Amino acid sequence: MKFRFATPADSRALLTIYSQYMDTPITFECVLPSEAEFAGRIADFSAEYPYLVCEDGGRIIGYSYAHRLFERAAYQWDAELSVYLDKCAMSHGLGTRMYKILMEILTLQGVKTVYGIVTVPNEKSEKLHEGLGFRRLGTLQNTGYKAGWHDVAWFEKPLEAYDSGPKPITPIGSVPKKALEAILRKYEAES
Repeated sequence: MKFRFATPADSRALLTIYSQYMDTPITFECVLPSEAEFAGRIADFSAEYPYLVCEDGGRIIGYSYAHRLFERAAYQWDAELSVYLDKCAMSHGLGTRMYKILMEILTLQGVKTVYGIVTVPNEKSEKLHEGLGFRRLGTLQNTGYKAGWHDVAWFEKPLEAYDSGPKPITPIGSVPKKALEAILRKYEAES
């Protein structure tokens, strides 16, 4: 397995994975985005945060990314994490590895707290967050409608101490490439 940073050219492969979730409440998106729209999302998120893919034999089998949780400046030290795996790649620890990579990179960037927002019940995602030390903050009841009403649980994990006067987060492009590559290679070695 190989981990690398996603590019907008990966949008077709990522949409193939994402489409596996369109008939479920795992995503509250109801219509599969176009390739161009998805490529734009990859470009937008990866300008500031890590957006990763996992390849097995040259085929993308999963992707994960971070993005800003809320827009106001005071929230810049928070990020939301997401991971989507091809159905054939589930239950092998890949989601956990991809989350760990994101969290290590986000720590280098100066992010202090990460969040997971999970439609419940979703046993695999709930276990992923709990297994990585996330604390369940609470559940928003009947907060989304997609073939029925669904609850959403919020999970939170601190990455670093909350010092006073933190530096603004470092955009992903300004993190030393050697440090990023070392993190990716470390998790490939676990394969």
